[in-house]
Amino acid sequence: MITLLVFLGIIVVVVVTCIVIYNNLVTFRNRYKNAYSQIDVQLNRRYDLIPNLVETAKRYLKHERETLEAVIMARNKASAANQNAANSPGEPGAMQGLIGAETALTGALGRFFALAEQYPDLKANQTMSQLMEELSSTENKVAFARQSYNDAVMEYNISIEKFPNALIAGPFGFKGAVLFEVSAPEKREAVKVSF
Repeated sequence: MITLLVFLGIIVVVVVTCIVIYNNLVTFRNRYKNAYSQIDVQLNRRYDLIPNLVETAKRYLKHERETLEAVIMARNKASAANQNAANSPGEPGAMQGLIGAETALTGALGRFFALAEQYPDLKANQTMSQLMEELSSTENKVAFARQSYNDAVMEYNISIEKFPNALIAGPFGFKGAVLFEVSAPEKREAVKVSF
C-alpha cells in the first residue's frame, strides 16, 4: 500500500513538472512572438514613410528615376518579407528573408540619401526634413524593438535547451528561434538621415 502511494506520488510529481515546464515554454515562445510584433509595428511605420519620401523627392530628382524605383522596389520586398516573418517569427527561412530584404532596403536608402545630398533645394524642403526626422526616429525604435526581440528569443532558446525542459520541448515541437541579427558592422547602424 505504501509502495503504491509512493509510486502514485512520483507520477503526480512528474506530471505536474511536465505541465509546468510546458506552460513555461509556451510563455517564452509567446514573449518572443510579442516582441516581434513590436518590430512589425515599427517596420510597417517605416515602410509607410518611404513612399512619402520618394514622392517628395521626385520633383527634385527627375533624372534619378532608377534610384527612386530601387528604393520603392526594395521597400516592397522588405514589406513582403516582414509580413512573412510576422506570420512565423523566429523561423529560420522567414528571418533570413527579412534580414536580406532589410539589408537591401538599407542600401537603397543609403544611395537615395547620398543622392539627395546633391540637391540643396531638396535638403531645404520642410516636408522632406520632417519625413527624414520621422524615419530617423523610426530607425531608432526598430533597433530597440530588435534588441527586445533578440532578448526574448535568447531566453526562449535557453529554456528549450535546459534539462529537463529539453525532454518536453522536443516531443511537443518547441524548436529554436532565430535572432534578428545584422551581420556586417555597417548594417548594424541605423540609416543615417542627416541633411
